Amino acid sequence: MKALIAMSGGVDSSVAALLMKDHERVGCTMRLFDGEGTDNARENTCCSLEDVEDARAVCYRMGIPYYVFNFKDDFEEKIIKKFVDSYRRGMTPNPCIDCNRYMKFDKLFDRAKQLGCDCVVTGHYARVEKLGDKYVLKKAVDPSKDQSYVLYSLTQEQLAHVRFPLGGLTKTEVRKIAAENGFVNAEKPDSQDICFVPDGDYAAFIERYTGEVGTGDFLTTDGRVLGRHKGITHYTIGQRKHLGISVGEPIYVVGIRPEDNTVILGDESHLFKTVATVADFNWISGDALSDPIRCKAKTRYRQTEQPATATVNADGTVTLTFDQPIRAITPGQAAVLYDGDVVLGGGVIIG
Repeated sequence: MKALIAMSGGVDSSVAALLMKDHERVGCTMRLFDGEGTDNARENTCCSLEDVEDARAVCYRMGIPYYVFNFKDDFEEKIIKKFVDSYRRGMTPNPCIDCNRYMKFDKLFDRAKQLGCDCVVTGHYARVEKLGDKYVLKKAVDPSKDQSYVLYSLTQEQLAHVRFPLGGLTKTEVRKIAAENGFVNAEKPDSQDICFVPDGDYAAFIERYTGEVGTGDFLTTDGRVLGRHKGITHYTIGQRKHLGISVGEPIYVVGIRPEDNTVILGDESHLFKTVATVADFNWISGDALSDPIRCKAKTRYRQTEQPATATVNADGTVTLTFDQPIRAITPGQAAVLYDGDVVLGGGVIIG
């Protein structure tokens, strides 16, 4: 059996490669973004030249071949442009989910087939099991590192050919394995920021990318003008800081309207909703449900999933009705459904 190992230069993917020693292994890093002029802020991101050298050093130590694949054009088209367009439409996207979907489990799977590999291996903290004739995606054993949320788009075909060796380990165990094997990145910090926005200033990146600065009105929920905003890409649902507005009491972004370039401000009570509409939904089983189901759902990566009822609509979208109001359900973020440890599926919140 031959495995293509996706290696970011971090400790997780390095240990994942080590744990696949019963396979013929090929290590690789996807070159996605150059990041010219941003080197001073890259210590919290992946995909830097330093990351490539770390991955190469680990592969050399294990005695396995290593390649760098240039997917920059695809990354620009499928990830960066979509990220920018989503913000311009008043949404708050998660580009790491799209990177998994279109890069790791699309482009990389194609490259694996070209190299005659039987599976693709990543350092994600999640588990895959086969139950009957179906594959299921499950949470990692370590709840603090579980990444099943960002993997909801996986299909049955992909689950059959992906391996997550870290799904049953804790982060502490992973670092210990790396140290025992002399890996240069055993204590390397986890990447946290988006690779193409290493300083975390999404709005500034979008303004540089588009050349647009679209100021507009701050409005109250009843339509009164409170002032001028810097452009809708500067704001997200639930935001309180950096508004530049003082009304004598806490005030939050409760709505973004790209059609008239306005940002709606209100008190915290306006942030709570019990219903969310989810589009582009992927059911892990491959079969959409015909009847409403009880499940738990999370609408943000670090959120604890909450009890809800999921109903599939005639157009394929899914309506989530939560038992209790949920704070700051945000268009552009993912809603992911769970049955215990099993991921049922997920999609993009549109309302």
